[in-house]
Amino acid sequence: MLLDKEVDMTSPSRIAPLRRVATLARQVPVGLLFYSVTVMAINPVTLGPSAYGQSTPPAQQQTVPDSGGPGSDNGVIAVPKRKDVPEDVPAAPPAPAEPKLKAPEGMPNVSLRIDVPEVTVDVGVLLEKTHQFVPGLKPANFKVYEDGVEQKVIGFKRVEAPITALLLCEFAANSYYFIYDMKNAAWSFAQQLRPQDYVAMMTFDMRTQIITDFTQDKQQILQGINSLVIPGFQESNVFDALYEGLDRLQRIEGRKYIILIATGRDSFSKLTFDKILKAVKASQDITIFTVSTGGMVRAMTEGRGGMGGAMRDMDYLQADNEMKTFSAATGGQSFFPRFEGEMPDIFSNINQTIRSKYELVYRPSNAKQDGTYRKLRVELVDNEGQPLRFQDQKQKPLKYDIIARDGYKAKQEVE
Repeated sequence: MLLDKEVDMTSPSRIAPLRRVATLARQVPVGLLFYSVTVMAINPVTLGPSAYGQSTPPAQQQTVPDSGGPGSDNGVIAVPKRKDVPEDVPAAPPAPAEPKLKAPEGMPNVSLRIDVPEVTVDVGVLLEKTHQFVPGLKPANFKVYEDGVEQKVIGFKRVEAPITALLLCEFAANSYYFIYDMKNAAWSFAQQLRPQDYVAMMTFDMRTQIITDFTQDKQQILQGINSLVIPGFQESNVFDALYEGLDRLQRIEGRKYIILIATGRDSFSKLTFDKILKAVKASQDITIFTVSTGGMVRAMTEGRGGMGGAMRDMDYLQADNEMKTFSAATGGQSFFPRFEGEMPDIFSNINQTIRSKYELVYRPSNAKQDGTYRKLRVELVDNEGQPLRFQDQKQKPLKYDIIARDGYKAKQEVE
């Protein structure tokens, strides 16, 4: 039994909903209408209270917003209406065209170049007693003077790089002890080379001879040293040989070094000392280190031999001063060993000095390119501008040496 009591279908309250259904039937497809009527027949409650003449409570009435969709959070999400963009909005103005400059008619294109010279100074700071490099210095610790005028340092860095060096050795028939010292010193230098270093070897007596061209193979340098057996002449022209070495290195870019191993005595050079010293000072980016040979023989024979021995001793002293002058003018060092055991330490110091240094860059206040020689001086100061002082662990002062060029030659304007 579906219903427990009869329902009067002719009642006006029952006829109104049926009329609405009939009206919708004309607008809805047959399949959908059949489904809707079936649902209502099975469950009349789905029509809602309004279908039976009851009004919906005000709290449950939904107001449709202007943008469309239900007013509450039940049902489909309301999507705001898109606001129409007016078509008469002007577009963004285009970027202005780059101005094109044209030279006057008949006038050729002219370019202006301003050459601001810069000077690079390599500075080594070594303890006087141990010859150790002093690390940790800052740009404020350096003062550079050119012709007595302080310069402003604009570049500063610590450099430790491969080297390009010329091993210039005296190989003359003067004494076996001198040759032995030369070969021992050259061997000690070659043993401390690194794979990235470029080194050449040249010997001299009255003439120069290239034993090995620039190479990174250390074994070629060692083989070249072993090939020095029988010298040619007894005389040695160190000034001419040094000038030729400078000329060869000038064609190579970058920092270069000459390791001069010789007695320093000159026999028949075409150049005088003044001319070779001028060439040394005018050299660019070349540092000379000198190592004297025959120190033991000289110590044993010094003051002996009468007048001839005195003249010989004077020649050696003059040669020592010349070797010191060559190295000091280029920011190098001079060594005068007497014993064979000193060689490894000497070349260890040279190796450390060459690879570890401070590089200072400044623009000279005297910008004239007149080819004149400018004197350089470097000082170390503390934070208060006073001379910098070093102390050991026992609070004892340590002396140090500043290794730098004593000057440079300015470029000519025609260059």
